[in-house]
Parts: sequence; C-alpha cells; structure tokens
Amino acid sequence: MKKQFNRMRQLAHQTVGRAEKTEVLSDDLLQVEKRLDLVKQVSHSTHKKLTACLQGQQGVEVDKKSKKLPLTTLAQCLIDGAAVLGDDSLLGKMLKLCGETQDQLSQELLLFEVQMEREVIEPLYTLSEVEIPNIQKQRKHLTKLVLDMDSARTRISSQQTCTVLWPKKLTMQTISRRCVWDLNAAKCANSAHAVPTLSLSP
Repeated sequence: MKKQFNRMRQLAHQTVGRAEKTEVLSDDLLQVEKRLDLVKQVSHSTHKKLTACLQGQQGVEVDKKSKKLPLTTLAQCLIDGAAVLGDDSLLGKMLKLCGETQDQLSQELLLFEVQMEREVIEPLYTLSEVEIPNIQKQRKHLTKLVLDMDSARTRISSQQTCTVLWPKKLTMQTISRRCVWDLNAAKCANSAHAVPTLSLSP
C-alpha cells in the first residue's frame, strides 16, 4: 500500500514537473511502443478474415479436413455418378474425368490451407493474442519499477537536502539526548536553591 502511494505521489510530481522522469527506453523503442496497439489491431483483423476464408475446419487433422472440403464432396459425387453410368457411357467417362480433376483440386486446396494455417494464421494469432499482450504487460511492470526507482531517488535527495540544511549536530533531538542534568549532591545538600548544571558532553 505504501509502495502504491509512493508511486502515485511520484507520478503526480512528474506530471506537474516537480520531479524528473527517468526514461529507460531508447527513442526507437518508444516509437515501436506507440505502434503496438495498431499492430495488434491489424493482426487480429487479418487473422479473423483469413480464418473466415478457410473452406476446411481449422485445427483438425488433415484427413478429417479433407473429407469436409466442398470440393472433395463434389469429386466423390462425380466419381459415384460415373460408376453408376459405367465407362461405356460418354457421360460416365466425363463424370469420372471431372471427378478425378476435382479431387486433385481439393488436395491442392487442402495443402494450401494447411500451409497458410501454419505459416500465416497461427503466427498472426500468436502475435496479436500472446506476444503483444506480454510486451504490454512487461511494459507496465517496467513502468512501476521505474516509478519505484524515481520515488526512492527523490526521497534520498530530500533526506540529503535536509541533512545539509539541518546538520545532525544541531538538531534538537540530538541536543536533548546529549543534555544531561547533573545534580550536584553536595550543592543540593548545602543550598536549597541549587541549580542543576547543563552538560553538553556526549
């Protein structure tokens, strides 16, 4: 609680210009930091649109994804139709050829989507949802540590200033500790108006 209070006080002093602010990041890193939110927004939007363009289900095995592709379903339908009509039929031969072509197209599409997931979609997700939030979290932690350092430095500077203006030898507390009332038993015995002597010796 005390540490949070010191941070808020230091931040207030830095805001009004009563305290210096330590900057631990270089100018290049500060420029990059300003663009983090934009990069996160663009990466998230691109990842969402690319995922919507996928015809296969994301995150499943290749065999299961291949069976659920529309082109695979169409290819199987054409091949089944060709088998019903037979190779003697002209339409059957055409359906068989078209079915085989569609099956090849579905395999190419499957390979393309798998590669795009691995090399584009997953890195975009990691960047927008994992890496950038971690950077922002560490940046907040660094800001707190810098505030703690500046606050401690300010307190040390204030104590040094007070020590220069009010040396330890001249403080009332030190004088009161060193002041010892020495009652002279002999004088007290001889006179009822004996005055205690003040000793400033340590």
